[in-house]
Amino acid sequence: MRPFDPRILRVVPATRRPVAALAGIGVAQGIATIGTAFALAVLVVSVVRGQDLVAPMVWTGGLFAVRALLGAASEAIAARAGTVVATHLREQLIAAWSQRTIHQRPFEAPSSHLRTPPSRDRALTLATQGTSAVEPYVAKYLPALVSAAVVPPLAIACLLVVDWPSALVVILTVPLLPLFAALIGATTQEDTERRWDSLRDLSGHFLDVMRGLPTLVSYGRAERQVEVIGEVSQRHRRATMRTLRLAFMSAAALELLATISVAIVAVVVGLRLTTGSMDLLIGLTAILLAPEAYWPIRRVGTEFHSAADGAAALDEILADLDPHSPMAMQEDAHSPMAMQEDVHSPMAMQENVHSPMAMQGAKGGAPFGLPGTVSLAGVDYSYPGTERTVLAGVDLVAGRGLTVITGPSGCGKTTLLEVIAGIRRPDRGEVSAPEVHLVTQRPFLGAGTLRANLTIAGPAESTDVWQALREVGLHEAIATLPLGVDSPLGDDGFGLSAGQRARLVLARALLSPSPVVLLDEPTAHVDPESAATIGDTITRLAATRTVIAVSHQPDLAARANHHVRLGQQAVTR
Repeated sequence: MRPFDPRILRVVPATRRPVAALAGIGVAQGIATIGTAFALAVLVVSVVRGQDLVAPMVWTGGLFAVRALLGAASEAIAARAGTVVATHLREQLIAAWSQRTIHQRPFEAPSSHLRTPPSRDRALTLATQGTSAVEPYVAKYLPALVSAAVVPPLAIACLLVVDWPSALVVILTVPLLPLFAALIGATTQEDTERRWDSLRDLSGHFLDVMRGLPTLVSYGRAERQVEVIGEVSQRHRRATMRTLRLAFMSAAALELLATISVAIVAVVVGLRLTTGSMDLLIGLTAILLAPEAYWPIRRVGTEFHSAADGAAALDEILADLDPHSPMAMQEDAHSPMAMQEDVHSPMAMQENVHSPMAMQGAKGGAPFGLPGTVSLAGVDYSYPGTERTVLAGVDLVAGRGLTVITGPSGCGKTTLLEVIAGIRRPDRGEVSAPEVHLVTQRPFLGAGTLRANLTIAGPAESTDVWQALREVGLHEAIATLPLGVDSPLGDDGFGLSAGQRARLVLARALLSPSPVVLLDEPTAHVDPESAATIGDTITRLAATRTVIAVSHQPDLAARANHHVRLGQQAVTR
């Protein structure tokens, strides 16, 4: 972690003018600080010797006012620069990721000059907390860094002119502060990166759980995710507390070292004043100038810890944006196309977590041909906090075969599927259904391999996986991939067209051991060829299972064994 990353000037040109302005203000502040020390020393000496006080008071008051104005200007410019830099970085990140998504074709490996978009958890963390954390880095840390680069050399140069013994003490002790700060910073960097990773894990896992909640509910694993989120939160809390402990320890160490150094100067000056070998004006000037050589470095140490997250985030952001970065042409360790899955994602945990359905599928054989009947009697449902009844007195019995539910938008078709799946509980009435596999309009597809996405319900043999892909017409496209079904799939199905996504989740339904499959608009947003393939697959699936599909497409309704029309208050057949 470098004190200042010059790449930010190249990647975000808007930072050049504020940084130059802050440097100029820093020089002016240094000169004003040294002038204030001289003026204050002259004022004190004038009081002691009974001399005229008007001129010293005017100079002292004027220099204090100049310092206040320069400090206010520095804070205003830095705050403005922090907001501008964070906004520009966020816009550039989103634009860069969008371009990578646009130029990547389905099932096509990224070319040598094109990087893949990051995983959703990394993108979410960088575009929100990451860019926001850059603000204190620019608004507080950079001004402190400029002051530390300007004020101590000026103070030491003046001390050399005024009193070289005091300057010698400062010269010998000042380098210890950045040395200790560097040693502490190296440890802090590791803890900050560890905390940043834990924050990314927490954000990504929570997002994955929210996106895959219907799937988790269908497999009976929703409650388990509460415990997992708690475990990830505890890791983030422990990492944060470690970083805070280091921050307090480093601040105390720098304060102690600076205080001892200033005390040495004060003791030396006091002894020389008592022996009469030093003039009072020189002694006071030396005592007032010495702390100014240490204070900017102590401030940098303090601001470094408050901006450490921003520095870590900025390093990742610039590496992602800067085409000249050594990391720019490498596959990001957190990329959705990376071969290693996130161990904290709900999908990655499937090997260790088996729902009752997954255990059934694990007993052997392809999970086809399981019986199942769905029945609803007098089901009413209203959305929480509203008085509108979405489902009223719904009676439905669906057995093996294809049952297609149609009706106007907003009449509760999707809600009915969620009631059958157990995601929503009816206000009144009875629902009887075996284990179900629900395919939503936006099904969960996580960053990982194609096999992991297909076998989320439980393990399956390779022959069954390929058979399911053949059923949905994807086997030829996947067979051409170097790794076949073990090829990486981008987050949220990156690398798939809408039709391929729909067919992939349908193949997952084929591999599911559930006797009941619920499909919400399975042919929406796909081309006619994909719609026909999906319709044929659903027809074959309905020959051995209970399939309930919601659709606006007349072609799918024409294939149905039972056609249910859902109105505002009743079900007709």
